[in-house]
Amino acid sequence: EDNFFGGGEINNFELTKLLESSEKCFDICRIRCNELHNYDPSFLKNRKLIISNFITLNEKDKEFITNECDYCIYEHDHKYLKNRDPSPYKDFKAPEDQIINKKFYKNAKKVFCQSKIHAEVVRKNLKLDNIVNLSGNLWSEESLDQLKKYSSVKKSKKASIMASKNPVKNSLFSADYCNAKGIPYQLIPYMPPKEFLQSLSKNECLVFFPTVLETLSRIVLEARMMNCKIITNSLVGAASEDWFNLKGVELIELMRERRKEIPSLVFKSFGA
Repeated sequence: EDNFFGGGEINNFELTKLLESSEKCFDICRIRCNELHNYDPSFLKNRKLIISNFITLNEKDKEFITNECDYCIYEHDHKYLKNRDPSPYKDFKAPEDQIINKKFYKNAKKVFCQSKIHAEVVRKNLKLDNIVNLSGNLWSEESLDQLKKYSSVKKSKKASIMASKNPVKNSLFSADYCNAKGIPYQLIPYMPPKEFLQSLSKNECLVFFPTVLETLSRIVLEARMMNCKIITNSLVGAASEDWFNLKGVELIELMRERRKEIPSLVFKSFGA
């Protein structure tokens, strides 16, 4: 995917690292969904599974997990919908014929969501009571320290815009908006996360108008952690959180606390 940070993947990898380094010393096995068929069914039945991006999971394996395994779903988008996008529907409520994977979500111990509105929309569409709002994402200590350093960088009067080819990031509209408002801007191309954040930190604000409901939006949180202003629309999940008024060091420290809280919630979902 054309995803600047590979946000979901970075979050998931950080979760597994935290579980591995916890006092429980979990034995973590990372498996791509399209490679799951290479594993013996007994291997899966004897494991606690955290399912994240299951788009490449074949139906046979999905059915086996649904009926035979102990699992939770760590949701980063909207895989309960055929088009993976609740945005076109009134109040984000999709017609019943657009709902998919309902049994897979229903049989999960918990379905973990990224923000208040994300959890509300999943609950509204699936009508399940196993939905949990994690209210944030995971960053490494090194990344949070880096964001803290960049939070004090002197800002230019320019806006930052992601130079993404992914239509859901709506980069062309953001550029048109800046042109119409007379806001000077910098298009920031794909680059490694550290360099991207460094570029983002030098500008006064981030202009970002997603076309799909963002379950959280790491880039928006990262911009706020670096004391950048945000110009956006109503499709940013993080804005539904009570803590969204925080920025800079306060927001960084809140996400540092999430490094303890999120792994604990995932672990407890298995009844331990």
